[in-house]
Amino acid sequence: MTIPSPTTAENFAQAPSNFFENSPSYFPSKEFKDKANLQSFDLFEEAKKDPLAFWAKQAQNLQWFQPWQQVLEWNPPYAKWFVGGKLNACYNCLDRHMTTATRTKTALIWEGENGDQRKLTYEELYQEVNQFANVLKSLGVGKGDRVAIYLPMIPEAAVSMLACARIGAIHTVVFGGFSAEALKDRILDAEAKLVITADGGFRRGKIVPLKEAVDQAVADCACVEHVVVVKRTAQEISMQEKRDHWYDQLMQKAGAECPAEEMDAEDLLFILYTSGTTGKPKGIMHTTGGYLLGATMTTRWVFDIKPQDVYWCTADIGWITGHSYVVYGPLSNGMTQLIYEGALDWPQRNRFWKLIEKYKVSTLYTAPTAIRTFMKWGEEWPKNCDLSSLRLLGSVGEPINPEAWVWYYKYIGQEKCPIVDTWWQTETGSIMIAPIPGLTNLKPGSATQPLPGIEAALLNDAGEPVSSGNLALTSPWPSMLRGIYGDPLRYEETYWKKWNGRYYFTGDGAKLDEDHYFWVMGRIDDVMNVAGHRISTMEVESALVDHPSVAEAAVIAISHEIKGHAIAAFVTLKEGIAATPELNDILKQHVVNKIGAIARPEKIIFIHDLPKTRSGKIMRRLLRDIAEGRLLGDVTSLADPSVIEALKSKYADEP
Repeated sequence: MTIPSPTTAENFAQAPSNFFENSPSYFPSKEFKDKANLQSFDLFEEAKKDPLAFWAKQAQNLQWFQPWQQVLEWNPPYAKWFVGGKLNACYNCLDRHMTTATRTKTALIWEGENGDQRKLTYEELYQEVNQFANVLKSLGVGKGDRVAIYLPMIPEAAVSMLACARIGAIHTVVFGGFSAEALKDRILDAEAKLVITADGGFRRGKIVPLKEAVDQAVADCACVEHVVVVKRTAQEISMQEKRDHWYDQLMQKAGAECPAEEMDAEDLLFILYTSGTTGKPKGIMHTTGGYLLGATMTTRWVFDIKPQDVYWCTADIGWITGHSYVVYGPLSNGMTQLIYEGALDWPQRNRFWKLIEKYKVSTLYTAPTAIRTFMKWGEEWPKNCDLSSLRLLGSVGEPINPEAWVWYYKYIGQEKCPIVDTWWQTETGSIMIAPIPGLTNLKPGSATQPLPGIEAALLNDAGEPVSSGNLALTSPWPSMLRGIYGDPLRYEETYWKKWNGRYYFTGDGAKLDEDHYFWVMGRIDDVMNVAGHRISTMEVESALVDHPSVAEAAVIAISHEIKGHAIAAFVTLKEGIAATPELNDILKQHVVNKIGAIARPEKIIFIHDLPKTRSGKIMRRLLRDIAEGRLLGDVTSLADPSVIEALKSKYADEP
């Protein structure tokens, strides 16, 4: 059974009527259930009875410098949570543990792609964060300033985020796979004062030239005053006098103590950019109190955390999963976690499993893309490693198809580990829909039901409840985004306009089965979900059209065995330009240079014309129908219907 992933609202009706038939349930084992932290649905009942009292009670799990006067101030679509309360996210991740036994517990286990290893206890991490917070202060960074972080998966990435939080600076982390131009766009939008990077990182045995990309980006960013560089590869790089500084040299001079800044619950903690349906990425804003509560409590509920756990979330810190479930959620709960720098198949396809065996990982949280890749390679790789330490598995980034779920359960979890399939977004800040392990019966492919205090529904365009339609969140929640940086109108129109401010529009479509389990189907707008990464069609199209050979481009998501979805681009060339295999490769690389490797098109199809309405709008729906081999919908509005046959023939000829 394969779950279809429609990308437009009209496709939801096309899902087969037997969509949920014969969907097996997996019950928690008695052994797991008996040891689970949550043994009843009392939390759900408590939240349903009085949501505000529920969240106020949960907020007591954080340490506050000053209590709040009001739990929620809700002026749709703007929320303020824990009004008047004062706290600090870094303090809750580190300082709170300094008076407990957690102080000497391992916080981070790090392994580089080349085998380098480092372990940091909570006390050692606390000391390094304090020092780097003082470094930031010495370079003129203070409360409210924006700091861009462009690092590989090394301990200094978490240190940088926590040091910013400690002094009240707002961090914006940019994924290390993004190009110099994409980095520049984000630095400029946030008006970042300082950039933290490394001389490079390691990926599949090669060096990723991060500092070189920063130099290109910052050349056009007058707002940047300083660049701090971590030595990772020891390769020779250029350092600009007065602007560029070595991390280790600054740390040697830094003081050992830096008091945590008292932050208002609604003070910004970070800005994280995500793709939108226009070319410009959206700077999603998350504040301190509500976000930290969401990350802390969902980590506790969903991962059934135990003191002896070794937890591994494989996400990069450049994504929201890395923020919530590598840094803030695990550290605020005093967990021990593994961080790995490199590719999952380097130098061999068993690297992933060897890491679990070596560090006795108990909880694995990864993406369906990775799971499908492992499936393709075969079960012999994990079978030859000792995975007996695993007790819980998780899935994140996109809907997981049932086949991958069952393979994950059978070959990785050895039929004893529950799988927590989680649905959430950059905008939601924390997990919204997921099973409670040991409590919730599982169905492969379903994220099951909303967590305590979260209200979700499926609505039609009129805002009426349906069993198949738009996934909506119908009441405010603490970790919700507070807006789009510098663009309140875009925030209102993107997320709240659909139902006149009453409900949050997720942009995802879903179905409900007879047990009221949610089956998320995918995006219903023009943002593609490629290997769990959201990429705008407009952003990729803009990159293609930027090339002098290209006249027009239309981009869609197509089904992909490993990634779930990949990018297909339909391109018309300028007069006199020949469509050649060489140009195909050039255009793919051009997109990589403009955006990053994650946006590389899987296919480029050169065509004479694009299917357009008489008003000139490109009908991507028809392109998707052709790519997926579906019956075409209404084509009467096309300016030139003959384009369709040419397209079908051209696409069929593509490898």
